[in-house]
Amino acid sequence: MRSQTKLKSLAILFLPLLLFFRCTSTDEGTDWQLIWSDEFDGAAGATLDQSKWNFEIGRGQNGWGNNELQYYTDRTENAALDGEGNLIITAREESFDGANYTSSRITTQDKLEITYGRIEARIKTPFGQGLWPAFWLLGTPNGDEIWPQIGEIDVMELRGQQPTKIASTVHGPGYSAGNGISGDYNLTNSRFDTEFHVFAAEWFTDKIDFYVDGFLHHTVTKEQIENAGNEWVYNDPFFLILNVAVGGNYVGSPNQATRFPQSMTIDYVRVYSE
Repeated sequence: MRSQTKLKSLAILFLPLLLFFRCTSTDEGTDWQLIWSDEFDGAAGATLDQSKWNFEIGRGQNGWGNNELQYYTDRTENAALDGEGNLIITAREESFDGANYTSSRITTQDKLEITYGRIEARIKTPFGQGLWPAFWLLGTPNGDEIWPQIGEIDVMELRGQQPTKIASTVHGPGYSAGNGISGDYNLTNSRFDTEFHVFAAEWFTDKIDFYVDGFLHHTVTKEQIENAGNEWVYNDPFFLILNVAVGGNYVGSPNQATRFPQSMTIDYVRVYSE
């Protein structure tokens, strides 16, 4: 990892030049241009670059709509750089403002909002019953529109008790929550908590492709959604989110076998446009 960090640090020195380079997508040779990134370089224990990210604080409404158990904070105990070129989001078992767990949830709302493009992150997940790491996008609220009308694109979410399987899902009006349009990806010789993997979504006007380590594992099309009598809500700006939830409808509560603290390690987040 140290050698990777050195290479990544060199890349940051030349980031203004890299913005003009193009990378080849796995989608039929489509080229993408890097427009935004966070490589999470900085001193160990430092907080996030808040010109790029926001912290969402608290327990949300009804546990962020999912009966989650954690209190999200902006403390470095829950989200900090590790000095090795990574962001660490850590879920902890502790009493905090009425909750029994703490963690962090960060967004790019009002700082980076995109419509179409390639969105990717290199991540190592936590492990354990009741842990729910995710890398996703949410539609920017517009007037009186609320979820699921604003849309949601889950690039990756994982049940901590199933460390070899992730899901990539879209949610919209008529196909939300348990009815989201989802595709799973399973590892056969590894686990998502023991090695880094690259999770990406390539978002076009008429489809969204989902990748793990460059492998296309799930596609959702506008035609597919409209043929089911539902609305394609992916032509407006979305913002990025990274978080580790504890408990909730998707994963259930931690049990006696769940060990804390548990962390999601993010090597980088990168956004490209055509």
